[in-house]
Amino acid sequence: MASTSSQALQLPKELTYRQARECLLHLRPQVVAFAASLVPVDASAVKVFDSAALAVLLACRRAALEAGKRLVIEGLPQGLQSMAALYGVDGLLMPQALPDSSTAQQR
Repeated sequence: MASTSSQALQLPKELTYRQARECLLHLRPQVVAFAASLVPVDASAVKVFDSAALAVLLACRRAALEAGKRLVIEGLPQGLQSMAALYGVDGLLMPQALPDSSTAQQR
């Protein structure tokens, strides 16, 4: 069942290769049917993961882009952030920090 509310989509506590397919089959339609153009995904519950978690997030990002939306991942655990950086996909999953207006004014 696809969610059309504006609440963040939730990732499970465990997201390894064992759960990846089922998780993706559950999340992808929710991403596409999401009511807003920004699709928040709450990853804060993820405690057990492997690289399949990144694959699920990247597939959801791709589905969002194809639907004209933007996936925003919230609460990505530090270990997954490090893994994303190691694989070179951190820029795709985590927004770049914007400089402060005070920093921008000093330049």
